[in-house]
Amino acid sequence: METRQVGTQRGQSLYFDCFSGVSGDMILGAMLDLGLPMEHLAGELEKLNVRNFRLKSSRVDKSGVMATKFDVETGEEHHHRHYSTIEKIIRGSTLDPWVQDNACRTFLRLAEAEAKVHGTTVEKVHFHEVGAVDAIVDIVGAFVGLHWLDSPGCLASALNVGWGTVDCAHGTMPVPAPATAELLRGVPIYTNRIEGELVTPTGAAILTTICRSFGELPGYRVESVGYGAGSRDHKDGANVLRVLSGQPVDSDAASSDSEVWVLEANIDDMSPQIIGYVQGRLFEVGAHDVFACPVQMKKNRPGILLTVVLPLELLDGVCKVLFEETTTLGLRYHRCHRQVLDRTIEAVESPMGKVSVKVARLDGRIVSFSPEYEECKDLAQRHRVPYKQVHRQVMQEFLKRHGTSLG
Repeated sequence: METRQVGTQRGQSLYFDCFSGVSGDMILGAMLDLGLPMEHLAGELEKLNVRNFRLKSSRVDKSGVMATKFDVETGEEHHHRHYSTIEKIIRGSTLDPWVQDNACRTFLRLAEAEAKVHGTTVEKVHFHEVGAVDAIVDIVGAFVGLHWLDSPGCLASALNVGWGTVDCAHGTMPVPAPATAELLRGVPIYTNRIEGELVTPTGAAILTTICRSFGELPGYRVESVGYGAGSRDHKDGANVLRVLSGQPVDSDAASSDSEVWVLEANIDDMSPQIIGYVQGRLFEVGAHDVFACPVQMKKNRPGILLTVVLPLELLDGVCKVLFEETTTLGLRYHRCHRQVLDRTIEAVESPMGKVSVKVARLDGRIVSFSPEYEECKDLAQRHRVPYKQVHRQVMQEFLKRHGTSLG
């Protein structure tokens, strides 16, 4: 088992601060800066059926900020590959299934964006720059890094996309390039007139795959900071990607009394199987909660009442998801006050492994706590023991840590 000197623990998250844009190599540079060992990254990437590349990292000074520069040296010129070819390369490796799944999702997002821009299909899209070995390394490597960092939750700032034009395989294009702009639909972007392409298609695809929301930094306890260096130097500031690693403090807990939207839809003409997928999409865009209840609708038809609790600023985005992904013809919503407990996440080391525990406090006193279900389930399956055994051990370790401080 690897010893991790630096890095995140389960229950933590990463915040990608993209004030100078984002690219695949900047993401990997920041992860190396956070403690990802180059030896581990190289060893995992060797599992891919691609050769003739070498990884390099170095510490560089970017306008007074020390950062890690990640580079892929390759003897291969830009190679045109279809999505199906890249998927076979990834699926044919012995990389962790989580890494494979997310790398393939990222390339599929790229293929879908290219297909829409060029008026073709995913099957017919052939990647130019992003089909090269260095792009495959960047994307797969990003998920190798995230997996090593225990697959933390990810958030990002609005993206500084740059300004002007960029030369690519299809000629001179405006910034952001068409495929990048397609990938960034629904994501807040801006430019501060730094000339050039600051957000690459690879960077956009990775972040829009892994980040559940984009915007201002939420309540956060920063534990470590990583800087990934870009290839260029700007006279207007450091060309780096800053990644904050730490413990999230729920935005809900900033105030015990907050306002939210409660949105509802009655649906009686859609397969219930789709509800689970829709629920995942809604959580991706930042919903606080999503739940479904069986109801009897007009003409005594069985239906589903889908309810979403969401922050005030997300109403338009959530409505868009529901209209696109369900068969509903209309939505109703109202503002609602709610009171919430102050919540934090603690990592608890049990005899079978580390598990995140959600802790709720009232006036600084712990009033409830709950181990994360998915992490307990993973440990139970890995050790082939009953789920309740893992859950009980985590509860016992948590109680040992806090003793009589519990309310």
